[in-house]
Amino acid sequence: MNSDTLRYRLLDAQLALAREKRRAVILLLTGHAATHKGQVVNRLNHWLENRHTEVHALGPSSEEQSRPYWWRYWRRVPDRGRIGIFIHGWYGDALFARAERRLSPGAFQDRLAEIRAFEAELAAEGVVLLKLWTDIGRREQRRHLAELQQDPARAWQVGVNEWQRHGQHAVIEAIGRTLREDTRAPHAPWQRLPFRDPGEQLTRVGRALLAAMEKPPEPPAATLATLPDEASGVPSLGRASAAVEARLDKAAYRERLAHGQARLAANAREVARRRIPVVIAFEGHDAAGKGGSIHRVTAALDARQYRVHRIGAPSDEELALPWGWRFWRRLPADGRIALFDRSWYGRVLVERVEGLASEAEWRRAYGEIHHFEQQLLAHGGVLIKLFLAIDKDEQLRRFEARAATPHKRHKLTDEDWRNRERWDDYQRAIDEMFARTHLPGAEWSLIACDDKRRARLAVLERVNERLEARLASAV
Repeated sequence: MNSDTLRYRLLDAQLALAREKRRAVILLLTGHAATHKGQVVNRLNHWLENRHTEVHALGPSSEEQSRPYWWRYWRRVPDRGRIGIFIHGWYGDALFARAERRLSPGAFQDRLAEIRAFEAELAAEGVVLLKLWTDIGRREQRRHLAELQQDPARAWQVGVNEWQRHGQHAVIEAIGRTLREDTRAPHAPWQRLPFRDPGEQLTRVGRALLAAMEKPPEPPAATLATLPDEASGVPSLGRASAAVEARLDKAAYRERLAHGQARLAANAREVARRRIPVVIAFEGHDAAGKGGSIHRVTAALDARQYRVHRIGAPSDEELALPWGWRFWRRLPADGRIALFDRSWYGRVLVERVEGLASEAEWRRAYGEIHHFEQQLLAHGGVLIKLFLAIDKDEQLRRFEARAATPHKRHKLTDEDWRNRERWDDYQRAIDEMFARTHLPGAEWSLIACDDKRRARLAVLERVNERLEARLASAV
């Protein structure tokens, strides 16, 4: 087809994509320098309806460096119905860091594993991936760079960086071959783009994009995280101690609360000084006291340092993006604290039990959760996961007390009663969640909450212990 026909078909396909909002498309161009990438993207963007297109050519900002690596890309994943174009993207980061030996061979392989996990998660959530590697021979690259440099209108395109990439041509070629082989998948294939004049390059990219929109690849099959050995100290509701301590009197509680909060305030100041990010995830039974425990934690913190995220049903914006997006975007900057009232574990708890996620989705979530948490830890963050548990009789007493108290009735909903009817289903889901996600650095703390005062103190104690352990190990 000629360029006009291709342009009109691309536009029709893009408008259908925007209208149907069933999937997003990512076009990623990486490879050798001086291969018309910028020029092709500019002309392609002119062909397309740019209200539905986003172009990204990234260099890490200070904001991005203060968060886990993948945050910069998660926040730029296009909505369903849109096209995201990345020049180099996550592949350029890995490629050039390895070429310059800023990534060791082992770290490079780790990065490729992260890329595979990231792309599998996107593809499973309806993102179509089109990855193009731009080829050029070394002699041809040198000739092209010289021509650009001699043309006053285009000389600005050639600088020290481009000549450096030319000097690394053989290295980039070898690393690129490994990179493509290790990240090729049915849902994320690679296509090589030989060097041609810009018009022919544009036609090739346009045809590839049209094919990706009209016949997207199949999403990957769900994968399941491996169960750790039972000997690893996994919490279990069924094995929880039945011992009940005497309820704590108010005077003793206030004294211990003040001590725990003072200790937390000092730890939080040191966390901020050392620029360590902290994530605290609260899960638990309905009416177990998550809100009260969060309030006792935040009362010890500087309001400028923390933010509480209450996770409920996804908004329309969140529904238009992959499931993990709303958690990645809320990760704190270095030195800040994020508290999650409910968290990413909703997918394997309430969404699983209530049938809001398919079995394939909630099973796949275990691997996605592991990747998410490992990225936080790799960045140097602290992850504290707290499960607040009460028994069934205590929950009923609290429900009835809320119903009888005017200023607490709003806390009790029809959903709470429905969840209670499926108590045993939730208990099984909770125990499986513990077994699959109680991992080094991301361990669960099971907090007994039949006595609210002791529970709040236990939450403070666990948070302080984890922060102090991290501060003691920090260099």
